[in-house]
Amino acid sequence: MKTYDVMVIGSGFAGMAAALFAARRGLSVAQTGATGGIDFSTGFIDLLAVHPITEQKVWEDPFAALAALRRDLPAHPYCRVSDAEICRALEEFTLFLGEHGLCYRGRAGKNTLTLTSAGTMKPTYLMPCTAWNGVEAWEAKAPALIVDFHGLKGLSARQIAEVRKDSWPELKVARIKFPGMSGELYPEHMAWSMADPARRAELAISVAPLAGDVDYVGFPAILGMTDTAAVLRHLEELLGKRVFEIPTLPPSIAGPRLRAAFDRGLPTLGVRTYTQKLITRAVCSDEGFHFTAGSGSTSVELFARSAILASGRFFGKGLKADRHRIQEAVFDLPVTQPEDRSLWHRPEFFDPRGHEVNQAGVETDEALRPLNAQGRVFHPRLHAAGAILAHQDWMRMKCGAGLAIATAYKAVASL
Repeated sequence: MKTYDVMVIGSGFAGMAAALFAARRGLSVAQTGATGGIDFSTGFIDLLAVHPITEQKVWEDPFAALAALRRDLPAHPYCRVSDAEICRALEEFTLFLGEHGLCYRGRAGKNTLTLTSAGTMKPTYLMPCTAWNGVEAWEAKAPALIVDFHGLKGLSARQIAEVRKDSWPELKVARIKFPGMSGELYPEHMAWSMADPARRAELAISVAPLAGDVDYVGFPAILGMTDTAAVLRHLEELLGKRVFEIPTLPPSIAGPRLRAAFDRGLPTLGVRTYTQKLITRAVCSDEGFHFTAGSGSTSVELFARSAILASGRFFGKGLKADRHRIQEAVFDLPVTQPEDRSLWHRPEFFDPRGHEVNQAGVETDEALRPLNAQGRVFHPRLHAAGAILAHQDWMRMKCGAGLAIATAYKAVASL
């Protein structure tokens, strides 16, 4: 049986961050988990943009928003993490991504509005560098061309222009054939093909006559898989324009880019990843945790002195539900949830208050250690991070990746 200092359960933002932070501190780390939210990410790292949810108040300063949130919602997981810890976590996380070909940028202490595939402007804290020229184009209302492709379903340039026609009148659109491909197109295939300079040259030849006197050209996020900055620079040289990317609808290329960066980087730090294996058995003892990862002949027996539960909610398979209640899938920890299933959802899908089921999760102490049914620490060396934490609605508050990364940092620091 293999022994580790830490078992990280989950492979979304929180799981990847926890594995990174633990390995960087010299701990031996094993990681398991199903496909996590990171695979369907837009690539943006939201810190906090909306509070209170009911008022839909959007904040430019996420740290002012955090102060208000901590005052109003003392049970929210962000109340367990200081601003200084959040900043250190984001810095270490994005530094790692930069080392593996994914540059991130933002404005210190400020959220920035960035264009989405729906044509809306999303407030976020950090974004891939390949999207930044789009921010500058929007803020200057500069003449710009948005290009999409026949066969690509995840982005419509025409829709973006229609939504933005009053606020960005000099936005033009074009739909062209993607060089070397036909039929239904998939962002990942397109991104891999853009590694070839000849393919980029073909694309530029198609776009150049349409760009005219615009200053910027926006593309769906297909500009390479690993070295996106080099692809973008080459297109800028070929077109003589500033270029930017817009994330497509999930599954976009941003998620696979992030996962690929972790797949490249975590093993070099000594992390042992048991890909696509769920924890099927967990036994706690005073010494630590005995785990079975996977099932049948391919299952693996592991021992860890400590563990971080970063398994997410339903999508990451951290929570499961039947007709009556929600359960935590690994340790059967108590889950804070509405008393009755009829209270899980409000009658209106777009109710500004959200749905109670979206705040279901695990209760913890100040060190992010899950609590048992009696309100006491379940195990002194079990911590939790990310979406599985109770009392947060990350989607509506625009705080998903930031909360995952920050609580993973705090969980590791608390080990």
